[in-house]
Amino acid sequence: MRILLVGCSGFVGRALVPQLLAAGHQLVLLSRSSAPLASVQSPQLQRLQADPAQAATWQLPAVQEALASSEAVINLAGEPIAEKRWSDAHRALLSSSRIHTTRALVAAMQALPEGQRPKTLISGSAIGYYGTSETGRFSETSPAGSDFLAGLCQAWEKEAEAASSFARVVILRIGIVLGADGGALGKMLPVFRMGFGGPIGNGQQWMSWITRQDLCRLIAEALANPAYQGAYNAVAPAPCSMARFAAALGQALGRPSLLPVPAPILQLLLGDGAKVVLEGQQVLPERLQQQGFVFEDGELSAALERATT
Repeated sequence: MRILLVGCSGFVGRALVPQLLAAGHQLVLLSRSSAPLASVQSPQLQRLQADPAQAATWQLPAVQEALASSEAVINLAGEPIAEKRWSDAHRALLSSSRIHTTRALVAAMQALPEGQRPKTLISGSAIGYYGTSETGRFSETSPAGSDFLAGLCQAWEKEAEAASSFARVVILRIGIVLGADGGALGKMLPVFRMGFGGPIGNGQQWMSWITRQDLCRLIAEALANPAYQGAYNAVAPAPCSMARFAAALGQALGRPSLLPVPAPILQLLLGDGAKVVLEGQQVLPERLQQQGFVFEDGELSAALERATT
């Protein structure tokens, strides 16, 4: 299959791109970076440098050619959520990097002649769609939340769903992605390996997670299987509390995990962005289980053992 990748040049892309290449796919990677995934080399991988959030990007001949010749598009574009304070400018960037990119992409797909449009769009979203709760349990049929992230996810998904009149659209509401070289786990590992790790905040908040390996397998499955359509919770079937996660990580590393990270420290560093790790939601992958998707890393302790060795 020939696939256009948008926003797949970072933490997830480092695993996804090699997996798709190994499966024999031809890939075009559209990124703002001049050398996305520079360590990945293949004659089946083409790189285009441009900002996918700009409508003008989709008028470039090379980008239009790549889109018209692609059978599928994977769109995971979006500025990282929890790495900076949420100033007004950063909130605007969080929104535009997702909403403007997806809107421009879908418009460009729709503008193509009918026979040249990609037939499948896999687009990212996040479990922030549901808001936060210490007591609720959320499946794909649960209503959306009402906070900033929930509103962002709703708007993001709406832009992707606009392609459903001419393409199969799969929306992945992605949880906390676990991998040793990035994301939340990558930031926690150095502290835990020194023996200073522990739960963040009160430890009671929920963590709904998925390993990067299972997320990449899910994307590959959704590409190949036409039964996938609509929104799916891309999380393992074993959500846990932050305290349970910290204990399991300490056990996997053979290190203590008793020193909590006080909430005020994170709030000082990240402002509203601390909400992502101080609050959470218990999300279940009901549609994936109904679809028959099998998680290789469905249990937390085994997943952390694999991710940290």
